[in-house]
Amino acid sequence: MSPNRILRGSLRYTSRQPERAGEERGREFFTLSQQPDGVDVLLAHCEIDDAPSVTRDVSLALRHADSSPLDCAVRLTVGGEFEGSGWMRFADGYAECETWNRRDGRITQRIDTPKPVRWLQAHPILGDALLMKLYDLAQGPGTVFFEDLFLTSPDHRGATGPMFFVTGFALVYVGEEDISVEAGDFHARHFQVTGTAGNLPEEHPPYDVWCTADDDYLLLRAGAGGYMQTHYELASLEVFEPRT
Repeated sequence: MSPNRILRGSLRYTSRQPERAGEERGREFFTLSQQPDGVDVLLAHCEIDDAPSVTRDVSLALRHADSSPLDCAVRLTVGGEFEGSGWMRFADGYAECETWNRRDGRITQRIDTPKPVRWLQAHPILGDALLMKLYDLAQGPGTVFFEDLFLTSPDHRGATGPMFFVTGFALVYVGEEDISVEAGDFHARHFQVTGTAGNLPEEHPPYDVWCTADDDYLLLRAGAGGYMQTHYELASLEVFEPRT
């Protein structure tokens, strides 16, 4: 069996609020292992400094071709205290979750899924670019609304749960462009996340995402407007190619 191709790096979270412009507000360290069986495994350690602080550790297995989820484990600390942990699995016809969190205690969920689940957002920022594999580039720039997408938390910072929450939102493909980030110069695809299904506790501000214009869909830069005014950027990257 051939070895894995591994992408390893970090993202920097900064603020775009006028009184905090450019201030670092968090960080993310990731390893994306592209395995020979067509599965990608994302390991992400995420830290948000803004009170109440958030520390999140995620192990998420996805099909490389379309980012559809297979299984996931999440552990969450909020405000310096353990918030919850959980395990999720996506099978033919259903999704299941076993979790414990500080607010709700022990929870078992099983949700029927007549159609294959296309996405699980476990809230690492790197995942915001992998999500864009849902958009069919063959149709060119435009907007597509996707239903029945799963989240581990409806909170915009992913600071609750974890547990299943089902929603939908639109993806917009803007086009390709060259951009520069801390980690270097890249040819990128530009996407946006816009209107949601209306069932989130608070509507998410407009969100722009740039990812590499290849099969990796590696996040290069992202930013949310509105009340959030947050910015995310690829700060470092190492790529380990398998030996032939």
